[in-house]
Amino acid sequence: MELTTIQKERYRRHLVLDGIGVDGQMRLLQSKVLLVGVGGLGSPVALYLAGAGVGTLGLIDADKVSLSNLQRQVLHSTLDLDRDKVDSAEEKINRLNPDVKVIKYNYFFTKDNASELVRQYDFIIDCSDNFNTKYIVNDACVLEGKPFCVGGIQRFNGQLMTHLPGTACYRCLFPNPPAKVETCETIGVLGSIAGILGTIQATECIKYLVGVGELLTNQMLTFDALTMEWHRINFTQNKDCALCNTKK
Repeated sequence: MELTTIQKERYRRHLVLDGIGVDGQMRLLQSKVLLVGVGGLGSPVALYLAGAGVGTLGLIDADKVSLSNLQRQVLHSTLDLDRDKVDSAEEKINRLNPDVKVIKYNYFFTKDNASELVRQYDFIIDCSDNFNTKYIVNDACVLEGKPFCVGGIQRFNGQLMTHLPGTACYRCLFPNPPAKVETCETIGVLGSIAGILGTIQATECIKYLVGVGELLTNQMLTFDALTMEWHRINFTQNKDCALCNTKK
């Protein structure tokens, strides 16, 4: 496989970039990434991965576009109201970059289908908006030996981490879901936070696929938009982690 003349022009800024170049771009074009959710976080992730030339994007989301989504879900527009999000997302991705193959899963990511789905992809990005899905993504990826990045946003804050096989997982830091769960629907979220966190998730994915830089493994990156402060919380694999302990 060689880059076409059009691809050389499309990805020119990557081709001259130390750390990516032709070899890195070829790796991106041959990679498969699964996005769990194409809403607030999934929107910037999908757009930037498509722009970067990730060859295959799997999109799983059972929701339809609603008016309240448009405050932060920039992949969709007013014209997409009541459309399946995966259909709306596919259309925008195809417009941006026809190199990208989109595989749509118009249903929820569950314990029953998680393992089968993640084993088909090179990297998984959790863009969901609920703890239940985040734990399902974490557990399936750890058990299948798949790398992933998980992000979350609420109010003016965001947080994310990346897992590679052998590093700390989400349960190492948060063994169980919180007893009281607050959602963006009830407490709100600043729309632009989704863009900030989502682009970092996309960046983590690209770095992994290309093999450049350091990933956010064994640490949680947090962000407060009100103070513009970033913090890294370092942690290691928890020997008492119910999931990781089963891998020893």
